[in-house]
Amino acid sequence: MIFPTFDRMNNKLKNGIALLLPIQIVMVKWLANYPDFIEQYYSNGIYQYTATFFRFVLGWIPFSVGDILYALLVLIAVRYIIVKRNYIKHKPLSFLRNITVVLSIAYFTFHITWGFNYYREPLYKTLQIKNSHTLVELEDFVNLLVQKTNTIHYTITQDTTKRVVIPYTKAEIFKHTMDGYTQLEQKYPFLSYTPSSLKTSLFSTGLSYSGYGGYLNPFTNEAQVNGKIPLYRFPVIAGHEAGHQIGYSAENETNFIGYLVTANNTDIYFKYAAYSYALSYCLSDIRYNDEALFNTLYAKLNVGVKKNYQELSDFWMTYNNPLEPTMKTIYSTFLKANNQADGIKSYSRIVSLLVSYHMKNPL
Repeated sequence: MIFPTFDRMNNKLKNGIALLLPIQIVMVKWLANYPDFIEQYYSNGIYQYTATFFRFVLGWIPFSVGDILYALLVLIAVRYIIVKRNYIKHKPLSFLRNITVVLSIAYFTFHITWGFNYYREPLYKTLQIKNSHTLVELEDFVNLLVQKTNTIHYTITQDTTKRVVIPYTKAEIFKHTMDGYTQLEQKYPFLSYTPSSLKTSLFSTGLSYSGYGGYLNPFTNEAQVNGKIPLYRFPVIAGHEAGHQIGYSAENETNFIGYLVTANNTDIYFKYAAYSYALSYCLSDIRYNDEALFNTLYAKLNVGVKKNYQELSDFWMTYNNPLEPTMKTIYSTFLKANNQADGIKSYSRIVSLLVSYHMKNPL
């Protein structure tokens, strides 16, 4: 009688956990209406302890534990489907219940370890800057950014036609990224980042085919950077993913933090990476609104800067494939479900932050 009783208790537990999923979703959407509460008690409270714990425990490991866990989960799921295929066929409702149990546990864990950051106070409020810009303001900023980028480019290459080649290894870039955060922390203590957990993703090829430069594993708090991406873009992506680790989820905000920490680095190669990165987003925004103005501004760039842009474009073209739009649509849907109404387009919202920030803090 013991085993049947255990089975019944087990089923009751599974049913209870499964039923908690819709309740959790409602609670999360309700808490989303109180960003100040989440900012104070989660993003600057609970999260700081859990994130620091995971980075302290896993940060020293040279490979991505999170990548391995994801791979194991996929293998376990495939094995389960194969081994339990008859069970799935004859008891589809129980199978769906079991899937819901897994989703319920994952949903809870995701929000406790990182997900509530999607609902914190926007960064522009913390920085006390605007969240919008005019085309005139953008044009003025881009002219300054072109001059700054060209100057740093020539300082490095001593030749306007040569592209910049980053002379560091990936490990050295990660170390320089930490140096940048140390510099930035002096001005903005809330952007403190320690200990570090920056790693090259084991899934870099998959990230390349999907069109991503990196990602944060929310369950292990490891920042994964696509190891195949051109090195001149590597510093900003490392800064971006570290921005996720310190508790910022919105992609425009972590794009901006990635720029900010790289631009504040004392290393000239990092400064070039930052300014050319910011300029690429700003020029894309202008191109969308005024093609003629874009052509005029783009013509002012050193040939070597354009070669770096082409280097990145060629890289993404190498991995271009029919599945990439589908992958990005799925991720865009995920972002929209997590308080980023613009979905994947939110990445480009960095432009308003850049323009508004530098109106207050001139280049």
